[in-house]
Amino acid sequence: MNGTSVETSAETSAESAARPSAKPRPAAEPGPAPAHRAPLARLGVVEELVRAAVDRRRGTDPHPDDPLRGLYLSEEYIGRLLERPDGIGSGPREGSPPAGAPEPGADSGADPGAEPGAESTGSRGAGAVAPVESLARRFGLSSFDVDVILVALLPDLDTGYEQLYGYLNDDVTRRRAGIGLALDVLGADARHPGVRARFSEGGPLVGGGLLEIEDTGRPFLARGLRVPDRVAAYLLGDDNPDPRTDAVLRVLDPPDLSQEGDPAPWQAADTSVAAPVASLAAALRAGVRLVHLHQEQGGSATGTAATGLRRAGLAALALDLSALAALPHPEHLVPVAVREARLRGGGLVVGPLEALEPVAHPEHRLLLRTLAALPVPVVFTGRRGWDPQWAPASPLALTVPGLDADQRAALWREALAPAGGLADGEGSEDEVVVDLMSAYVLTPEQIRRAAVTARGLAAATGGRVTRAQLSTAVRAQNATGLDRLARRIEPAVGWADLVVPEAVSEQLGELARRARHRERVLGQWGMRPGGGRGRGVMALLAGESGTGKTMSAEVIAGDLGLDLYVVDLSSVVDKYIGETEKNLERIFTEAAGVNGILLFDEADAIFSKRSEVKDSHDRNANMESAYLLQRMESFDGIAVLTTNLRSNLDEAFIRRLDVIVDFPVPAASLRRDLWDRCLGPAIPRDDGLDLDFCARFELAGGSIRACVITAAYLAAESGRPVSTADLVGAVKQEYRKLGRLVLDHEFTPPLGGAGGGPRRDG
Repeated sequence: MNGTSVETSAETSAESAARPSAKPRPAAEPGPAPAHRAPLARLGVVEELVRAAVDRRRGTDPHPDDPLRGLYLSEEYIGRLLERPDGIGSGPREGSPPAGAPEPGADSGADPGAEPGAESTGSRGAGAVAPVESLARRFGLSSFDVDVILVALLPDLDTGYEQLYGYLNDDVTRRRAGIGLALDVLGADARHPGVRARFSEGGPLVGGGLLEIEDTGRPFLARGLRVPDRVAAYLLGDDNPDPRTDAVLRVLDPPDLSQEGDPAPWQAADTSVAAPVASLAAALRAGVRLVHLHQEQGGSATGTAATGLRRAGLAALALDLSALAALPHPEHLVPVAVREARLRGGGLVVGPLEALEPVAHPEHRLLLRTLAALPVPVVFTGRRGWDPQWAPASPLALTVPGLDADQRAALWREALAPAGGLADGEGSEDEVVVDLMSAYVLTPEQIRRAAVTARGLAAATGGRVTRAQLSTAVRAQNATGLDRLARRIEPAVGWADLVVPEAVSEQLGELARRARHRERVLGQWGMRPGGGRGRGVMALLAGESGTGKTMSAEVIAGDLGLDLYVVDLSSVVDKYIGETEKNLERIFTEAAGVNGILLFDEADAIFSKRSEVKDSHDRNANMESAYLLQRMESFDGIAVLTTNLRSNLDEAFIRRLDVIVDFPVPAASLRRDLWDRCLGPAIPRDDGLDLDFCARFELAGGSIRACVITAAYLAAESGRPVSTADLVGAVKQEYRKLGRLVLDHEFTPPLGGAGGGPRRDG
């Protein structure tokens, strides 16, 4: 700092101190709202205390107008410090609390050791609770604590106090209040243990995130004080959360409560849904601070938590464990989130628990212990049960059941009401709602988001909502976790594209029927057996390669409006003991939160028969099979297994399957339809194309498609339509690929080029 700036700063400080009756210029207010004016009432008292401190300093300073004041200490001034009655080594100053007193009231009449939540009446606004009072009540502050915050806040509200504090600090470069300055202004004794305790990390000021102590390497009284920007904004009436928490924290607005606090009509219709809300609200009002809401499929633990907190008179803030655990140092944001919850007078809804792995990651267990010990109500949510080892205290456990078909239908009607009806030709709204609630098991939040997405898609096309847009919007609600473990296929084929025997088609129809109405039959009608079994539908599609098993699974997914997820076996099977089971558990867990069909292609690789135990390999293989047997019974989704070798599957798996479909090699009539379907309308055909002759070759649908592709390449190379010779040549190549015997005379069409079959001599 050069001499000119030092002199100017010192002169300004002296001039300000010489006019103690002139108040600093007040900060501009954005409007006349009382919320912005309320803190200023108490600030006026604190301002007078600051000016009184300046007067006292000037009375003991031999050269108050010295332009170099703050850059040196004269011998005369040091002597005055040592000789003053309240100097170093002297007894308590007049007006300081006696030894053993709880704490000074600092001009407000309140005791810092008073009952937590004591409110300062000096800043009470007419007819409304001022931010200062709310802060004191929610953080258990005394009026002394409040005054310390306001002393530290003054330089952030008026630049004139930077100069006054530089003068009081005897250093023009230190323009914030320190602990010593704050105690001097408030007339408190720095040697009193109760006073010093208010600035400890465990105290309400620093521990609550309301005050930051800087320069901790300095002596205690020389350490600086700073009010965080979020706290300053709150005191001035700004309710925007700390921007550092944008990625992990959001304020929840319970959608299931009316303005009077009554449950929504769909919610009041079933006490099983309303009961967890009432139980949670009663527990919170009774002082319970730790709750775990176990969410069943189709339930809304987050919505239940938000509604219960609101009924208990608390705000609800959702803390996203997935986003929090992804941060390098999540523990740094937890105090910020807690401070936000306390500023709003609310609790934290923490979930989903599935995002943490306390066993594999010790830091996750430490995070859970920290969250379970927070000074605000904490409601954990998720599909995972609570492990008592995660925290010293066990939470109150409540179960949030899934919605039944009627409740989901009511929610769909409510969510689609703003759309103004469906597009013409899409059928009645009741029919569409029945299809939606039967095919998709969604939470209330997912239903509302899907309806908003569908309305957005309709607005982009300039029309009303269609079935296809609703289906797209629903699939957009699927979590992406399963995409990392399986290959997602959006169905592009339908029943008209499937060429299979009539018996196979009927069995596939039964599979689709079970998947569509499982919630009503197994859930609402109570046909699910006991033993912890889920509401899942399991099917086995068995047959030779190319007979249409995978395509059939895609057709069923398309009929139900679901995506098809093909499990990549290379990401499942692991040579290390126990890893295969862990991989399968991740797949089943992710699939539980997705509206889709899980396809295990070539399932005999992991669903094989258990064998006699002769070595450790046999024992581990049997353990994998036993795990799969148990996991399939508790699965709530739709799973399809395909295999070329049905005999290799364990009989215990067969018993647990709902539908078994055997795919035979297609007969000649079906093979001709397959040839015609694979050629399609786009491929040019020769006038003499003989599909009846091609149908005589015993090939499955996959092989026929491969032959058509080979013939199309031959025709494209020569620049002519596909001929019978092209197809027969392709069949000959396919026979060789399959390892079959190829006799040239069997691939010669009969005279006339029509009908007949492979010619056989003799």
